[in-house]
Parts: sequence; C-alpha cells; structure tokens
Amino acid sequence: MTPMHGRNGQGLEPIPPRLSMAMVRLLHGLLPLLLRFRWFVWLPARIEGLELVEGEHLVEAFQRFQAGNLRLILAFRHGEVDDPLAALWLFSRGVPVLARRHGVRLHLPLHAQFLYDRGMPLWGGRGLAWVLSRLGGVSLRRGRRPDWTALRTSRRLVLEGACPFAVAPEGATNGHGEQLGPLENGVAQLGLWCVQDLDRAGRSEAVWIVPINLQYRYRRRNWGALKQLLERLEGLVGLTSDRAGTMPGAEAPESAAIQDNGAITETALRLYPRLLAIGDVLIEQLERFYERLAPQLKLGSPAPAPRQTAAQGRGSDLPGRGERIRALLDRALAVAENRLGLSGGGTPEERCRRLEEEGWRRQFREDLPPRCALAPLDRALADWLARDAAMALVHMRLAEGLVAVSGDYVARRPSFERFAETSLLLHDALERLQGARLPRRPGLGPRQVRLKVAEPIQLRPEGPPPAQATAPDGPDTAGRPRPQTQAITARIQAAFEQAWI
Repeated sequence: MTPMHGRNGQGLEPIPPRLSMAMVRLLHGLLPLLLRFRWFVWLPARIEGLELVEGEHLVEAFQRFQAGNLRLILAFRHGEVDDPLAALWLFSRGVPVLARRHGVRLHLPLHAQFLYDRGMPLWGGRGLAWVLSRLGGVSLRRGRRPDWTALRTSRRLVLEGACPFAVAPEGATNGHGEQLGPLENGVAQLGLWCVQDLDRAGRSEAVWIVPINLQYRYRRRNWGALKQLLERLEGLVGLTSDRAGTMPGAEAPESAAIQDNGAITETALRLYPRLLAIGDVLIEQLERFYERLAPQLKLGSPAPAPRQTAAQGRGSDLPGRGERIRALLDRALAVAENRLGLSGGGTPEERCRRLEEEGWRRQFREDLPPRCALAPLDRALADWLARDAAMALVHMRLAEGLVAVSGDYVARRPSFERFAETSLLLHDALERLQGARLPRRPGLGPRQVRLKVAEPIQLRPEGPPPAQATAPDGPDTAGRPRPQTQAITARIQAAFEQAWI
C-alpha cells in the first residue's frame, strides 16, 4: 500500500535535476511510439497530427540563445496531461524542420529544462521520477509557498542553464482547451529575476518570455464514441437515456449552435440534454452526501437552483448550476480543511494546494527516522495519521478535478471538443468516487495538436546593463505581486486566449 493510500512514508525530498542529453535523444527517437499508442493509464496519447503555427519566433529565439545573446523562458499552456509529448515533438521535429526550411543552423537536440509538480512521481512511479530528473526537471512543491529550493534552482538555470527553461503558468491541468485556469506569477517573476541578475553581473543578454499555446482537436468527430461514454456515465449515476432528456434545465440551446463543419449536428442536439442531466444528478447526489457527512459546515451550503423561465431563453444552462457547483466545491474543500485543521480562504486552487501540502506533511514525515527504525506503536500511529490525511485528500482531489467545470462551458461555444472535455471530466470524477486512483479515460478517437507560438515578451534588450540596476520586483511587504509582474502575466494570458481557434 502506497503513502497516497494511507501508509506513512519518508519525507518528500526535492529531486535534483540531472540532465542527460542521451535521455533526451532516446525520448526524441521513441516519440512516434509515445504519441501513437497508450503506454500508461494516465497518458491517453493517440496523437496523430501536430501543427506548428508561427514557429519562426522560436527558431529566432533558439538561434539567439545558442549564440549566447539571449536568456529564454518558454511559457506553455498546460491543459492536458499529454502536453509534454507535444513539447517533445516541438523540440525534436517542429522547430528543427522549420529552421532547416529557413536555412538556420541549430545545434541539436533542442531541449528545455522545466518545472514539474513534486507529486507526479507519487502517481507515476519511481521510473517517472528518474526520467524527469534525467530530462533536467526541477521538482516543485506547489503548496509550499514559497518552495525556495525549487525557486533558487530555477533562477540559476534561467540565468546559467545550457537550455532554455520551460514553465506552465497555470501550474496544473484543467482539462479544457478553451478555458484557462488561474495563471500564477512565477514565469514573470523568474524573468524579472533574470533581468536583475544580468544587470548585477554586467552581462549583455536579452531576456524573452515566449508564450506557447497548445490546443487539441479530434481528427474525426466521433459522436458514436461520445454517445457510448454518456451511456456509461448515465449508468454510473443511475439515469436512463429517456429520463435524461426530460430533467428540468436539460434542454438544448435554442440557437442550435452545435455545429460540425458549419452544419447543425442533430446528434449533438440530442446528446446535450443528456450531458446536462448527468451533471445535475451528480451535483444533487454530492450535495446530499456532504449535507449528511458534515451538516455542521454551513459555509458553502448549496443554494437552491431557481427554475428556468421562457424569458431567460434556452441558450444557457439551468440558472444556478454554476453557483451550485461552486458551493459544492466549497463544501468539499471545507470538509478536507476541517479534517486537517486548516482555515479556508482564497481561491479553490489555492485551497487545494494548501490541503495537498498539509496532507503530504502528515503522510511523508520529515520528523521521523526511517520506517524500519520505528517501534511498532510509532509505526502504527504514523500510519493512522497518514490514513486520516489520505481521506482528507480524497475530498480535495474531487474538488480539484471539478474546479474548472463552470456549468455553461458547452453552451457558450458548443463543439465536439467541449462536449468531450466536459464528459471526460465527469468520467474522472465518477471514477474517483468509486475509488480509482488514476481514472482510465476512454478514447474518443485520434487527436491532433496545434501549437501556436506568440510574439516574444521582451523583458530586457540585448546590450550593456543600465547605469542603475533594475530594482527587485518580488512581492511587496504584504505578499502581493507587484504591478510589473502582474502586467507580464496578463500579457501571457492574452497570448494564450488569442491563440484559440
């Protein structure tokens, strides 16, 4: 039984980066197989087409970086767990092919070191930890604010590393191709630290941040596979398809804007009410569950869903659905916080990270000797504490998986991709409720990825440093990010949103 399931383990030490270009070359060679077939439960893959848009920005950036004229940070959109495979394609094939086409000679293989969540090896295994380390990854404790060990290592690599440095500003996947999670200011902060360090050292390199958006599309809109997925979800929540279409608020949008290559898809119009009905039953059941589990926690108690009127139109979801989802997440997080003795406050994402860190602190004890040296009683009590923390994290993981669900994502821009993304998020939630540690997502068909490179955000021009060194731009005395950091983050967000098609 692993620590994630309630057995005490040793402390979660940082995993030092040990970059091996031999490992990089090996993965570049294996990439076609990694993209095409599903090798791991947690990695859906089946990516059969990749497209690089405006990659000239990256060709120029790598050329200048390799010439010693630029320090480069790559800000990747991170909506899906498959994103690292797309990044490997970008470095191994996308940019090199485009560079040759333009007559630009680059030293190969191209690569970027990166930040990753320290929790990944907990569900991916020791082998994943070993690979991430050999790829030059820097492990980060997301809930440890700040994780100075990871930040110091990242700052050094941005300034001195032999490769560019890659970061995902969202910090975690949200399962949505056209909806961003909250962006953190870490990318901007690393860039401004690099400017400051270059100025202090009297160096002349420029500093760029290059946003890169990743967007997935299914090569064929397989409504039949999606229908089978909905039938499975209906079975899990106890719905029949005929009952699903008659539930209040389960009407299709009046605009009938669900289209496939410009033509209204009747199948989509029939499936939309069923998707809403599944979500409504799940919300209702979880509301009842948490009311029974923790009636004393009034914070976040679900608000009654108002009835829909004809004047409100059929183009939006049932009024109150979004509010009920937010109240439900609040209740789940409050249950976990109460169990771990934490106070609430902050965004759901911030609360999830605090809970994760406190849970790990109880599961991976840094204050204990090795497990084999513990007396049986000490070992049993440590396991007991770890099991209690693991139960709290179950509630947190449920909320984390649904935090991006808004209630109207499909209605705002109906498409096969949005149908699929929402259905798969519901699938993951239902699998976790049944005890699955890593939900095995069903395949809905081969996918293609569009990588759109935005114009670089230039933080520092090439040339000698100014007479007066750049002032530090860390958080202010109250811990709030400074305006310059926020402005850079806003530009990264705009670059992601403008890249959507």
